[in-house]
Amino acid sequence: MDQPELITQLQLGDESAFTKLVDEYQDMVYNTALGIVQQADDADDITQEVFIQVYQSISSFKGDSKFSTWLYRIAVSKALDHEKKKKRKKRFGFVQSLFGGDGEEQVHPVEFDHPGIQAEKKESAAALFRALKQIPDNQRIVFSLHKLEGQSNREIAAIMNTSLQAVESLMSRAKASLKKELNDYYQKNIT
Repeated sequence: MDQPELITQLQLGDESAFTKLVDEYQDMVYNTALGIVQQADDADDITQEVFIQVYQSISSFKGDSKFSTWLYRIAVSKALDHEKKKKRKKRFGFVQSLFGGDGEEQVHPVEFDHPGIQAEKKESAAALFRALKQIPDNQRIVFSLHKLEGQSNREIAAIMNTSLQAVESLMSRAKASLKKELNDYYQKNIT
């Protein structure tokens, strides 16, 4: 079944087409989410949310962009929403601790089980993922889509619904931000 036929079948509510869609795209969605949230369990949850949204809103897919571009947009949006929710919960927990809560903040170490990272490079990857958490969302998305997912700048521009020049600028700023974050990290750990 080719992609236009698959989409037509999805829009008609064909469950086997949905199963085929999940089989074909789940790794892409998971890896995209993992590149942003950096927690395997969270990436699993986001992947499920993405496919639920696809199932619920496939009728709104008009074919103005490639299906994979539309899917990346949903995955990035869900991952960013997840990050915002986590930040709100963390702030709420901090405020609660100020006013008599249990006061114990849970620290979840970043997981580095991304399929694109070789075992011998885990320590360097850990530093990179920590640095990625410190840069603005748009920069992190551009960097992750390009370096972890192998997307071209043109495809990233389509996914983010922005210009090619904006993507190139974001990539340049992302690299500069990461260089600063990593330099700070290594300076602290060397001394």
